[in-house]
Amino acid sequence: MELPDNPILAGCYPDPSVCRVGDDYYLVTSTFEYFPGLPVFHSTDLVEWTQLGHALDRTNQLDLSTVPSSGGLFAPTIRHHEGTWYIACTLVHGEGRQGNFVLTADDPAGPWSDPTWIDGADGIDPSLFFDTDGRLWMCGTRLSATPLWHDQTDVWLRELDPVTLDVVVDETLLWHGALEGAVWAEGPHLYRRNGWYYLLASEGGTEFDHALSVARSRSVDGPYIGHTANPALTHRTLGHAHPVSAVGHADLVETADGEWFAVLLASRPYGGGYHANLGRETYIVAVEWENEWPVFAPGVGQVRATAPEESPEPRMPTPLEWTQVRTADSGFATVGQAAGAVTLEARPGPFSRVATPAFIGVRQRHKSVAFRATLDTATLVGPPTPSTAGLAARQSESAHLMLTVTGGAEAAAAVALRTTGGASEVIGRVPLEEGPVTLEIRAELQDYRLWVETGGRRVLVASVDGRFLSSQVAGGFLGVWLGLVAMGDPAQLVEFTGITYGRAIDG
Repeated sequence: MELPDNPILAGCYPDPSVCRVGDDYYLVTSTFEYFPGLPVFHSTDLVEWTQLGHALDRTNQLDLSTVPSSGGLFAPTIRHHEGTWYIACTLVHGEGRQGNFVLTADDPAGPWSDPTWIDGADGIDPSLFFDTDGRLWMCGTRLSATPLWHDQTDVWLRELDPVTLDVVVDETLLWHGALEGAVWAEGPHLYRRNGWYYLLASEGGTEFDHALSVARSRSVDGPYIGHTANPALTHRTLGHAHPVSAVGHADLVETADGEWFAVLLASRPYGGGYHANLGRETYIVAVEWENEWPVFAPGVGQVRATAPEESPEPRMPTPLEWTQVRTADSGFATVGQAAGAVTLEARPGPFSRVATPAFIGVRQRHKSVAFRATLDTATLVGPPTPSTAGLAARQSESAHLMLTVTGGAEAAAAVALRTTGGASEVIGRVPLEEGPVTLEIRAELQDYRLWVETGGRRVLVASVDGRFLSSQVAGGFLGVWLGLVAMGDPAQLVEFTGITYGRAIDG
């Protein structure tokens, strides 16, 4: 099979997991504090992917309301067994229930069940493995109880009851990575092939030093012996200027024709160093087997970004592309796809706290792109006080960029606000007449420009170096979301029209 253009999922779609059922492939990725969570994709060829829905799309499935940025839903694994679909995942941080859980469904498009929490299985990145004898195993990772170095982690194995999902065999330690001193052996998956059990994991942390390593055993519970060629795939030796970095966190899949591939995450740095506002994206590489070991990207030894860089024609995002921050309330947004409009019910600010603001956004998936929307300042007058609404480029509550409009016949204005390190500052202000106004956030690589159009004139409100929105500066694991925000009295409805994401169409 000819490989598709990489990345196969552009933008912040990290920690991919894939499985095949018949001639169909299904894929899921992490979503952290965003809701709906855990998008489920379908493909018939590993090339074109269509989103079916989200595994977590009901606010009562779990509680993300107090989860800080880059907490939440970590590293899901999707599997299928005897007609039932399974997703194993971890909920990290927040004041509600945390830990590893499993969702099930009769159809990958949903609905998915409420979580079954896996008591007695501490750690993150759970993966399910159904053996040929019908036994069900879960592997995951946790910080070592007796570490020999900082951030040493252990990959563990537990047997689960295939019906109740209760733990029936307690922890067996399998591995702590290929290299002594390597941090965060994580994202483990188990496979069986030709009488061998294979353990695939990543190590080195999910940034520049990320790497794939593999071990094998004749028994599912070990001992596992690492491949002498480890790391099996990494870009850590290619330098910070290489166009693809942070390669790791892979999952293997075999086609009906016996070919093997791996989906994995990687980042496209730009703007100097390894700053990556697009986040960690989903890629695919071919896999061949030599001497009963997997060879990733054979003959090449690295992952290449081959997809066209140009952003698409402007269009309204689809309903499945929109997500909000956290789950405390999901009734504030109405998406009118046919009309290209979104109505938000305002929520009190500020945008920089751990809460559920009236914000919905889409992932920034292109290095250069424009996000636009129109609203009427006359609708922001109140009651009881004027609301503020507009656009936001959000990496987290402590790192974001906003272009908002405040209403009122005498006080209408477009204001640009930058928040970095949790501190906010006004970086531009343009007075407006009351009436319709079009707002635009335009990214041209790391140059983010905030524009306002009203009364036949187009004004640049502010220009910002966008590297403060990269995870390497802001911290965490997330890329940028571009979206709509409304702050003020909850009775205030704000309608956005003419919403588009895509190629800039004017100067």
